[in-house]
Amino acid sequence: MKPVFNTPDWVLVALAERRQHNLMRRTITLDSAQTPHTRINNQAYTAFCSNDYLGLADHPDVIQALQLGALKYGVGGGSSHLVCGHLAPHQALEDALADWLGYDRVMLFSTGYMANLGVISALADKNRPVLQDKLNHASLIDGAMLAQASLRRYLHGDVVSAERLLAKSATPGLLVTDGVFSMDGDVAPLLELSRLARQHEWMFMVDDAHGLGCLGEQGKGCLSLSGLNANSLPILVGTFGKAFGTAGAFVATSHDYAEYLTQFARPYVYTTSMSPAIASATLASLQIIQSAEGQDRRERLARHIEYFRQRVQSLPVELMPSNTAIQPIIVGDSKAALDIGEQLKTLGIWCTAIRPPTVPVGRARLRITLSAAHSDDDLVLLCDSLEKVLTATL
Repeated sequence: MKPVFNTPDWVLVALAERRQHNLMRRTITLDSAQTPHTRINNQAYTAFCSNDYLGLADHPDVIQALQLGALKYGVGGGSSHLVCGHLAPHQALEDALADWLGYDRVMLFSTGYMANLGVISALADKNRPVLQDKLNHASLIDGAMLAQASLRRYLHGDVVSAERLLAKSATPGLLVTDGVFSMDGDVAPLLELSRLARQHEWMFMVDDAHGLGCLGEQGKGCLSLSGLNANSLPILVGTFGKAFGTAGAFVATSHDYAEYLTQFARPYVYTTSMSPAIASATLASLQIIQSAEGQDRRERLARHIEYFRQRVQSLPVELMPSNTAIQPIIVGDSKAALDIGEQLKTLGIWCTAIRPPTVPVGRARLRITLSAAHSDDDLVLLCDSLEKVLTATL
């Protein structure tokens, strides 16, 4: 017999409210690999919602590296990095990332969420405040909450707003921003924020989860795009679950910050290390990103972005000012966004509707993401389908 649970009323009320406002989240199960042409519920779709921006999640070299890494080092890390879970593939990946990005040290984390929680909760506290962009990722906000730090949020992308709040603070702390914002696709004014941080003697941290691999010279992300380096951006967080096509995350920083985080970043100290096989696969991804093939993939992605924006700008919707792989179309109403997503499915397009609280109320959207793995025909199908559905609906 299945167990019978006595669910508290407040749980049922919260779920009912979500249903009433068309805000329920659901898990979907893919019946195929993470590729543009996927199968969901035994139906074929062309997907435009994955963060696999360079199409490396099923790259044969990455798969082979994963298999060879598992054969030599096993699948599990077995322990935290500080006990006996730091294996040779971890060290090789850290060294390669540090050399690529020009930092003293790199530390690996199991996920991007854990990296942000670990760094912020270690560097901020009740006496060291945190200042963040209004649209920062939830993990960055949660890191400040875990630290029990005073948290202020400046207007999105607004350097004047950030400076005003910095000037009001009695003590220096940690200035934090996304590099590329995951729901809007725009890039933060990193050069100006870096200057502010230095002027006011604040630590400066950037989470470049959606920029690394795709933007800048050799795919070095917003660091390169904004003309920054390890001196002007002392704490850089990146993830492997996007353009790298694998899983896990890292923080690139100085020797001193790395030593401090090794002692005080609880999600690093008390978490089993990432799989050594994944570390091997990620190193292979990095090598592709640095290569001529990686450059070809970035150029193909850029062409897709240009084509998409040219086609969609004439449709009766708000297209966000983004030049990255994230191309949100603002619909506004949550139910309307869901309905449009369902209509696109009938045309073979899988595109997820994003609704509050992930985005502000009244700003529900189709979060369309493009990949180098998409073909030109895929982009034509997407734009033709959007034109058909949006002109008939809005």
